[in-house]
Amino acid sequence: MLIYRFLTGEDDAAFCHRVTKALSEGWQLYGTPSYAYDAHNKKMKVGQAVTRIAADQPYDPDKKLVDF
Repeated sequence: MLIYRFLTGEDDAAFCHRVTKALSEGWQLYGTPSYAYDAHNKKMKVGQAVTRIAADQPYDPDKKLVDF
């Protein structure tokens, strides 16, 4: 089963660390990052999709994606 997550946050080092952590846990980048300007907070926001294959597990919507 292919699992999909979309990580979001401010465009800062903390977000880069979240993506790096996901990659170190076996997630792979999916597509290009998305950027948007948050005019209310006057900050850039970023998002990055990641995927991972979870072998031989049925999908369970109550389970956290990081637990697959």
